[in-house]
Amino acid sequence: MNYLSIVWDWNPEIFNIGGFGVRWYSLMFVIAFVLGLHFMKKIYIEDKIPVEKLDPLFMYVFVSMLIGMRLGEVFFYSWADYQNNLWEIILPMKRQEGAEMLFGLVKGWKFTGYTGFASHGAAIGIVIAMYFYAKKHLEGKFLFILDRLGIMVALSAFFIRFGNFFNSEIYGKPTGSSFGVIFKKAGETVPRHPTQLYEAFSYLVLFFALWYFYWKTDKKKQEGFLFGLFMIGLWGLRLVIEYFKEPQVEGREDIILGLNTGQLLSIPLILVGVWLMFRNRKNS
Repeated sequence: MNYLSIVWDWNPEIFNIGGFGVRWYSLMFVIAFVLGLHFMKKIYIEDKIPVEKLDPLFMYVFVSMLIGMRLGEVFFYSWADYQNNLWEIILPMKRQEGAEMLFGLVKGWKFTGYTGFASHGAAIGIVIAMYFYAKKHLEGKFLFILDRLGIMVALSAFFIRFGNFFNSEIYGKPTGSSFGVIFKKAGETVPRHPTQLYEAFSYLVLFFALWYFYWKTDKKKQEGFLFGLFMIGLWGLRLVIEYFKEPQVEGREDIILGLNTGQLLSIPLILVGVWLMFRNRKNS
């Protein structure tokens, strides 16, 4: 039986001027934040929270997400690459012999943007930031804000994985099925599972489920339930889809019981979600 496959040869950059490029991945980030703010405003109005408190929320989430994603990539996946180049952790460029950046004004460096991010690091960073945000702006309603923010993070994850697809990164193992995609920009010649799309559409379904529970049920009054559902859904999906992915770190694809780094990091987050959803106590 002959199977069809898609050749993906899309340029990851929207434009590049003088060595400075803007990628589709960056555009996906912007769309995620714009839509997230739009929907979060509706939620704040529904919960009778002053919309002025959205501005600090945006800053807390944006900064903590970037820091968490970056440090997660460095320490969970790529410490060997960064331990001798610590400046590359915070600079959106890399040393490269003969490279010229910004119309040739800076030599020996290539502008790459921040190309390494880890979602597990983002999860840790955002949760920590929300503790301080809730303490300062919401009278300490920590689980209250996590319940609502989880809805927006699920939507953001959809766009971020689409950005990974445009970048031809985080793709899956070879497949002989009709779902195969040949990521030509990454130098691939065989069809592979488009795991970025598997994750993207799974997270979109999770977003709609959380949105339904918030607007159509009284579960938003049970603090921790929506965030618990988010944690189980997002990291549970990640745990399953990892089986179709190429390992992101060579030699660490089956650390324990055949589980890779991403799966091992997902398990404790799933357990936290289970505890939040089913803990036995009254919630306001």
